[in-house]
Amino acid sequence: MLENANVIVQNMRAADDLATIAPSARAAGRVTLPGDKSISHRCAMLASIADGVSVIHGYSRGADCTATLACVRALGADVRRRRDDVLISGRGLHGLREPVRTLDAANSGTTMRLMSGILAAQPFVSRFTGDASLQRRPMRRIIDPLQRMGATIESADGFPPLVIHGAPLKSISFRPAAASAQIKSCVLFAGLYADGTTCVEEPIQTRDHTERALETFGVRVTTSDGRVHVEGGQSLRGCEMHVPGDISGAAFWGALAAGTPGGKIAIDHVGLNPSRTGLLSVLERAGALVSRELITTGPGEPSGTLVIRHGTMNSFEVHAAEVAGVIDEIPALAALAVMMPRGCTFSVRGAAELRVKESDRISALATGMRALGARIEEFEDGFILESAPLHAATVDARGDHRLAMAFAIAATRASDPVTILGASAVDVSYPGFFDTLAQLTGATSAELGDG
Repeated sequence: MLENANVIVQNMRAADDLATIAPSARAAGRVTLPGDKSISHRCAMLASIADGVSVIHGYSRGADCTATLACVRALGADVRRRRDDVLISGRGLHGLREPVRTLDAANSGTTMRLMSGILAAQPFVSRFTGDASLQRRPMRRIIDPLQRMGATIESADGFPPLVIHGAPLKSISFRPAAASAQIKSCVLFAGLYADGTTCVEEPIQTRDHTERALETFGVRVTTSDGRVHVEGGQSLRGCEMHVPGDISGAAFWGALAAGTPGGKIAIDHVGLNPSRTGLLSVLERAGALVSRELITTGPGEPSGTLVIRHGTMNSFEVHAAEVAGVIDEIPALAALAVMMPRGCTFSVRGAAELRVKESDRISALATGMRALGARIEEFEDGFILESAPLHAATVDARGDHRLAMAFAIAATRASDPVTILGASAVDVSYPGFFDTLAQLTGATSAELGDG
């Protein structure tokens, strides 16, 4: 048995749905991540409207991306899974068929927002819903541009469920009020069907997975001066692609390594798209030692190996101009901050979008970290967190996968075991997260109970 066997996961499928994490002095090992969630969504949607068969290697195993596969299957695409590979026989740009029942995005805002761009152009009516959490997430941000393009969309005062009346679309030039890769992607997907050239002007650059995916499927995309253009009517061709590991998942292992004295974790085949690697700069500012080796280059998504080590940790911040590039990684950065020496601070502003994620991440994160012993002051658009000795507590992830993982990482530096309610939410993006945490901290799989 390994020393420091200290992660006990209980009742991961039971009604009480909790995990108990014991303290750890170890963070070492090598991991391979699940496929990138953002890339997987986009590849599946575009494959469904491409001509021919697409093979997606490394497709995310998470529940969000499974919801996307269910939706494209309901629209007529043939979908087959082989372990982490997905084969999709596309219907062509104009071949989707009317679903016989309501489409269900489950907990996935990306599924609903991006696919709405495709559904807005179809010659039928689509009904689109999701779970209770998704029904609290704002959709006016995509409804407004799609209606400008010609679709009619009914909603619950700007929230799901949606009823999308597809129509012939016209091109628009659109500048979102806030930087959002989801809004950009929705409008560009609709632009594939529009008459003329659709343009999205970004106030701040966001992740460019959609532009890269469109080019992989043979669509011409032009970018200049913060504007992205796509001409309507272009055919997509089926292709073979490899989805790298999700850097948002890597953020939690980076926090674990950087926040544990002597910690060192290597992460293989992780996505190193420049529009996502702002995380690494933030980790370095916090004092982490980060090395990277770019292995795959050229068209598509770059990937490689990251090695993250504990260094001389210090106070750090995320600037408002950086938020769009690290919005999903802020919970992991908060976990790192509470693991740092007493009195170190982490601040973020310009991140009001955190309040309309799977949970109100600012409020829920503050509540959980305070329970563990940290000091945190909330703002409408962010927070300031000050580290302090952590202790035993029960914290609620509120059904949010990133909060469940953040609390688990922070718990490894507490004085006594920490219990996380709603722990199985990790399956949304990272099935197997707790098994990997056990490996990196020294627990064995035999000590992982299922209630």
